[in-house]
Amino acid sequence: MNLLSIDLNHPAHYLTAGPISVSYGNLVMIGLVIVLFVVALVLPFPSHDDDERS
Repeated sequence: MNLLSIDLNHPAHYLTAGPISVSYGNLVMIGLVIVLFVVALVLPFPSHDDDERS
C-alpha cells in the first residue's frame, strides 16, 4: 500500500513565465486536455454505412 501513496507534504513546483505561474501538475493536466481535444477532432465519427434507408 505504501507504493501507491503519494507524499503531498511539500510545496508544489511552478513554471513561471512573466506574470503567469502554473504548477507542473496543472500544466500536465492542461496538456492532456488539449491532446484529448485534438484527438477528438481528428478521429472520424463512426459511419452508418450498414443502415438501409428508404
